[in-house]
Order: sequence, then structure tokens, then C-alpha cells
Amino acid sequence: MSEIDTATNATTETAVAATATTAPTATAPTTPTSVDDVAQALASHGYLADEGLATAIFLALALKRPLFLEGDAGVGKTEVAKVLSSWTGGELLRLQCYEGINLAQAAYEWDYARQLLHLRAVEATGESARQAEDEIYDERFLVRRPLLRALEPTLGPVPVLLVDEIDRADDEFEAFLLEILSEYAVTVPELGTVRAEQPPIVVLTSNRTRDVHDALKRRCLYHWVEHPSFEREIEIVALRAPQAAGRLARQIAAAAAALRELGLYKPPGVAETIDWASAVAALGKAELDEHVVDVTLGAVLKYQEDQHRVRAAGLSDIVAAAVLRSG
Repeated sequence: MSEIDTATNATTETAVAATATTAPTATAPTTPTSVDDVAQALASHGYLADEGLATAIFLALALKRPLFLEGDAGVGKTEVAKVLSSWTGGELLRLQCYEGINLAQAAYEWDYARQLLHLRAVEATGESARQAEDEIYDERFLVRRPLLRALEPTLGPVPVLLVDEIDRADDEFEAFLLEILSEYAVTVPELGTVRAEQPPIVVLTSNRTRDVHDALKRRCLYHWVEHPSFEREIEIVALRAPQAAGRLARQIAAAAAALRELGLYKPPGVAETIDWASAVAALGKAELDEHVVDVTLGAVLKYQEDQHRVRAAGLSDIVAAAVLRSG
């Protein structure tokens, strides 16, 4: 399974549920018959969705509408697109947004280096310059980016287009994306308009670092992805970090919940909870204690100020709260 990432220096949200990095082994219809079908299919691919999220995904597939997922970092928004790709068998086309992203990075651009080489080759053979100019805008010199690739015909399942962290892009890119989602078409002036025969599955995510314009949201179905409940988080940890299942999974989930109540700059998401569980289990520990929390705090809190605040609040209190809540 290939993923297209236009921002090599952009960090991506850690996954909450397990998906394969290779091509999916099975395909599924993109119009499931019920919300339960969606929830079961997601679970079979390692993603535990609550009823609200499963309903939003079902409606997006049934109505062929883009799905706009908003929520805190680390709650599993990006992973929804990955799981949909694994489930349906459609290629995952990932567009990582960042400030200043434009048409060339998002949709298409011309391979100027190859065009120049072609012109020189034509000149060497003595062909006419007019013929060379006509040839340099051939499709073989077109570099297809995620938005254009998502609209091109495909023999297999429709692709899954992930527009990740749209809140990082600027207003101009939002306007361009709005046009594409309205018509499912991109015009390449030298070649014409590429229009999707079947709309791709589109998932947009936002960490809400800024408000996205209402016009774009109106084109989509919207769902706010909450942090999971305590019991659901235990299930996710047990699924993603099976070596930490049982008592340790419950204590880790309880400790993460306690950390979120401390008013930290970056409270841990489910992704950090999974990392923490894996780290503690890798040390051969079957339960939390003050020392183990201290030495593994970097797996769950990624800011020094947050670690200082937690240590000042008392690691023993975190452990005690985790043990009490975990039963």
C-alpha cells in the first residue's frame, strides 16, 4: 500500500489502531448495509470505533460524502483513513497539509527536468521546435499528486484520499480543496479536465489549531472524535499492545486518565497510552510503580514542562490513582 506524503518534514499523528503497511489482502464493498457492519469491519482491522464514529463512517460511505474528523491529536483520526483503505482495498493517498501548500504539491506539476531533457533530445535529432513544444506537455511528463490521483479512473476499489491536518493549510488551499470536493474534478490546462467517474472515499482531519471555514465543512459529514472511555481505552491498549494486557493495561489506562486531569500543555492521547504500555511491558513489568512511571514518562509525555508538572504533583499519587481505578 503506497502512501503519498507531500510534506517530508511534517510530523504525522500516531496511529491509534493497527493497520497493515502492505497492500490489503481482502476487499469490501464501500456501501455497507448497517452501522454494525462498519463497526465490525473496523474492529476486524484493529480499530475499535464507538457508535458515533461508526455511524459517521457508515453515512459517509452510503452518501458518498467526505468525512471531516476533528479532535485532539492522538485520538485516531488519521487511522480511520488507513483502516478504510485496508478494509475496502482502495489505495491510500495521503496529503499531509502544511502552511504554504499549493496546487503543485497537492494536485499536479510538470516534470521540468524531464521536459528539458526531451527538448535537448529533440534538438539533437533535428526535429522541429514546434513539434518539441507540442510534446513536452504530454501526460508522461505530468507528476500526479494525491488530489489528481484520487480522481483518475481505477480498475479496482475507489481510492481513499486522506487530507491530513487541514487546519495547518491556509485559506487559499481551503478554497481550492472546496472546489475539488464540490465537483470531484481537476483541470490541467494543457490536457483538460480530469473528473472522477466514482468519487473517492475522502477523509479530512483537523486538530483544530485554527477554525476551518464553514464552506468546506458544509461539503462534509462532521464528527468530533472524543477520547475513548476508560473501558474502551483498556480494550484498545490490549489490542495494540497485547504484551501489556490484563492488569497492566488497566493501570496504564487509568494512569493516562489521571495525567489528563492535571492541565498539561499536551495531555496524552490514546496513541501515547499505547506507547506507554508497550514501553512498560518491554521493561518486563507487570504493574506500575513509582520508579517505572518515572523512567518511562518520556513515552507518554513529550514536553519537559509537562514532565516537571507531573513529578511536582507526585508520581506516587499517579500510581495510587491508577491502582485504585484499575481495581
